[in-house]
Amino acid sequence: MTEKTTGASYAAAGVDIEAGDRAVELMKEWVKKTQRPEVLGGLGGFAGLFDASALKRYERPLLASATDGVGTKVDIARQMGVYDTIGHDLVAMVMDDIVVCGAEPLFMTDYICVGKVHPERVAAIVKGIAEGCVLAGCALVGGETAEHPGLLGPDDFDVAGAGTGVVEYDHLLGADRIRTGDAVIAMASSGLHSNGYSLVRHVLFDRAGMSLDQHVEEFGRTLGEELLEPTKIYSLDCMALTRTAEVHAYSHITGGGLAANLARVIPDHLHATVDRSTWTPGAVFDLVGKAGQVEQLELEKTLNMGVGMMAVVPQESVDVALTALADRGVDAWVAGEITERGEHADGAALTGSYAS
Repeated sequence: MTEKTTGASYAAAGVDIEAGDRAVELMKEWVKKTQRPEVLGGLGGFAGLFDASALKRYERPLLASATDGVGTKVDIARQMGVYDTIGHDLVAMVMDDIVVCGAEPLFMTDYICVGKVHPERVAAIVKGIAEGCVLAGCALVGGETAEHPGLLGPDDFDVAGAGTGVVEYDHLLGADRIRTGDAVIAMASSGLHSNGYSLVRHVLFDRAGMSLDQHVEEFGRTLGEELLEPTKIYSLDCMALTRTAEVHAYSHITGGGLAANLARVIPDHLHATVDRSTWTPGAVFDLVGKAGQVEQLELEKTLNMGVGMMAVVPQESVDVALTALADRGVDAWVAGEITERGEHADGAALTGSYAS
């Protein structure tokens, strides 16, 4: 008697289509909360649709686009079993890059890659992305959830996103607008944000032997809760500031640290000097530095050191700018100034010592 064999199937290979469908159903209510009037159709189409006729009010509209992920911070979320905050990080990393040039965030798409689809987990990730989109003022018009059994473990995942914004050509911000004597305004970060986690994880876990559930007195909470603190989303704050005060440029402080990112918007003939004594980095930066015996310059080129966004404004706009940011609950201060490049080799540098 011949033994009957069963043919191969997608499910047998580890891909659960039904679980994917359930995840889509669970996320629909959150995606709906992000909709703008220009968005056409609903979740489930092959492409997200955005009515470009809304751009007719622009004389010369420039589309701005950006894409990013959140790096190894996803492993902290996985270990903590907390999935509804990592989306805030993703939106911040994408949309705060877009707003730097003065663009209004319009819409975003996401990509979630998992080893195994857990519908509730995927929906929680999308919930965080949707909440982040609301905070950034953009729509979540679509995305993709991919299941990669055999390449990722059942609990492993990664996220990425891409966004689009628009700015009037005459309102484009950047190096061309910056002048000698401009002030550099720093906006406080909410913590580590989403950069440098490979260093942070190595120092705190591998070298210091700390655990995510360990209570840290300086934080007033566990290490895991501190490391998962969502990245602050500055998009609407920056847009409000450009409507209220004259702004010449923004710099989103991400990978590479404060000086390197600020230098990206400084013209070749000018130099930005940032005074460390104008602020005190949060306790998490001190912990990473001491636990790993990390040199200050290494910390500063890896982490944001307590500053998530910087604005370059003319001196006459400083008071208005600081008031506008304070009214929106943004902790901001004058941290530096723009001078002639002279003998400076770089576009930006930190001076002095951090305030204690």
